[in-house]
Amino acid sequence: MRKRRKKTIVSGLFLLGLLGLLGCGSPSSDSASIVPGKNAAFPEDANEKAGAAGISADKATILFPEGTNEAESEELVYEGSMELQYAQNFSVDYYEGGYRMLKTMDGTELFIVPEEKEIPENLPKEVIVMQQPIRNLYLVSSAVMDMFVKLQALDTIRFSGQKEENWYVEEARDAMERGDIRYAGKYSKPDYETIVSENCSLAIENRMITHTPEVIEMLNDFGIPVMIEYSSYESHPLGRVEWIKFFGAMVGKEEEAEQIFAEQTAILKEVTSDEKTDQTVAFFFITSNGLVQIRRSSDYIPKMIELAGGRYIFEDMGEEGGRSTMNIQIEEFYEGAKDADFLIYNSTIDGGVDSIAQLLEKCPVLEDFKAVQEGNVFCTTNDYYQQSMSVGDLMKDFHIMLLRGDDTQMKYLFRLK
Repeated sequence: MRKRRKKTIVSGLFLLGLLGLLGCGSPSSDSASIVPGKNAAFPEDANEKAGAAGISADKATILFPEGTNEAESEELVYEGSMELQYAQNFSVDYYEGGYRMLKTMDGTELFIVPEEKEIPENLPKEVIVMQQPIRNLYLVSSAVMDMFVKLQALDTIRFSGQKEENWYVEEARDAMERGDIRYAGKYSKPDYETIVSENCSLAIENRMITHTPEVIEMLNDFGIPVMIEYSSYESHPLGRVEWIKFFGAMVGKEEEAEQIFAEQTAILKEVTSDEKTDQTVAFFFITSNGLVQIRRSSDYIPKMIELAGGRYIFEDMGEEGGRSTMNIQIEEFYEGAKDADFLIYNSTIDGGVDSIAQLLEKCPVLEDFKAVQEGNVFCTTNDYYQQSMSVGDLMKDFHIMLLRGDDTQMKYLFRLK
């Protein structure tokens, strides 16, 4: 759904001059860094200062670069923005003629050109331009494969960052078995020869790619743009699900995305508990170096526990640096979670454990924990992270656990014995 508002985009040259008069400087070249997509071209207070003069900087800066005047460029008219209910890490703006501008929280901008429409001239070089029909995507972020499946847009993906055997999304495995999708290397070591030879249009990454900026640089050198999707960094579980609207706008399936999102919203509301229990839950993972990885309280998993009627035990561990997880010493975990009513071990990183005995091999001090002694230890199934469009089912599992119901009815959790 769009906010129906209409305005004409003014030229970047005019805006730059205006901002100069208002005292806005340009960012220092010293601050430039390798990032997916583009760096923000204007200071943080540009919108505020331009707004005081009656001009919207956020819509004016993206389509006309410095040195272009309005008379020289085809005018694009802003029609409105996608209404988002929960997601905070992306936006979609609409322009006359079916053009769309997709933005992510790091400033990356993707300009989507409808099929058989002309690509506007003089777009800033930092803007990623993609013309529909979208093809030859390199999907490295496994969390959003399920969204493409639900949109029936699997044909837009040509390359996978996961091997066939590592996919828990059946449709993705089948596509790789048929050869429709090829393995093109993981995020840190892509198969450049493969993706370049088949004209990869865009690499869709998660934040792991920021640990290897040289890969971003190499992809860009080969003319392959990079974007990071931040669905897993949404604070509300439906914010994560709402990213299907982002990809729906990319591939031209907004109506389908709206319908799928509405269905998931209804399921989640169905299993949301109005009754709050005193039951506390710790959600964790033991790292290879003996630390305990927990979710920050601002993450969507603690929010799901809360919506299901429970309380996340580390509720004071808020957001820091944009990360949804944090590593703590076992002593700190012991102090915070020893008396938690339930322990949930996150299996999606190391394949998990099959019994309490295996869990205690990883971390013997857990034997003192209340949940271990009372048999209230659960483990996630390996596939839950890739099933991004099934938050309702995971919420049901949390609800069953908190009410001490029939755990054989769970889909993404199972009790350790």
